[in-house]
Amino acid sequence: MIILTFLGYVLIIMGSIFLLLGSLGIVRMPDLYNRIQAGTKATTLGALSAIIGVGLVEPTWFFKTLIIAVFIVLTNPIGSHSIARSSYKSGLKPVVSSKIDEYKEENLTDERSDSA
Repeated sequence: MIILTFLGYVLIIMGSIFLLLGSLGIVRMPDLYNRIQAGTKATTLGALSAIIGVGLVEPTWFFKTLIIAVFIVLTNPIGSHSIARSSYKSGLKPVVSSKIDEYKEENLTDERSDSA
């Protein structure tokens, strides 16, 4: 039991560090797309670590924390993808230093099919 409690506190601290790094990534990145990527990856891992850590520290809450973790894994990437895609479709372009624009060809084919 002591080992699980210790592991839980380690996961909570690790999750807090990832959440801090995710917030720094949001502040430091140049455009919306890089900010979403930094925020989504770091905050997903940070939230999962912290929530599972709480479940290990308080074993009666473990099932509830597991349900919350599954919900975060399913919704966080989907939400950030839909925000990024709608931003791109509404005309917000990536910064010039971004060399890869995979949606550019897709949007050209979408526009051609819409006008036909």
